[in-house]
Amino acid sequence: MKKLMLLVAAAFVASLILGQVALVKAAEKTHDMTTQVVSVDLEKKTITFKNDKGEDQTAPVTGKAVESLKTLKAGDKVTLTCSDNEKGEHQGVSAIELAKEDKK
Repeated sequence: MKKLMLLVAAAFVASLILGQVALVKAAEKTHDMTTQVVSVDLEKKTITFKNDKGEDQTAPVTGKAVESLKTLKAGDKVTLTCSDNEKGEHQGVSAIELAKEDKK
C-alpha cells in the first residue's frame, strides 16, 4: 500500500512540474523578423537593429545566437528570431541568420 501511495504522489508531483513547464512555454512567444543590423556589442551580448517602425532597438542575444554576433557587421540584413513578452515587446533574440539576399 505504501508503494502505491508513493507512486500516486510521484505522479502528482510530476504532473505539477510538467504543467509549469507548459505554462512557461506558452507564455513565451517568438516571431521572425527580417531587419538591418545597426550594431553589435560582443561584450554585452546585444544587437541593435531597426524595428518595425524604423527605429533603433537593442535586445539581448541568447543561446546559440551569441556565436552569430561575431560574424555580423552594421548594415547586414538578417532574420532574427525574437522572444516576446505578453505585450508583444522584444525581450531577446534567440536566433540570427543572414537574410537570403545577404548570403554569399
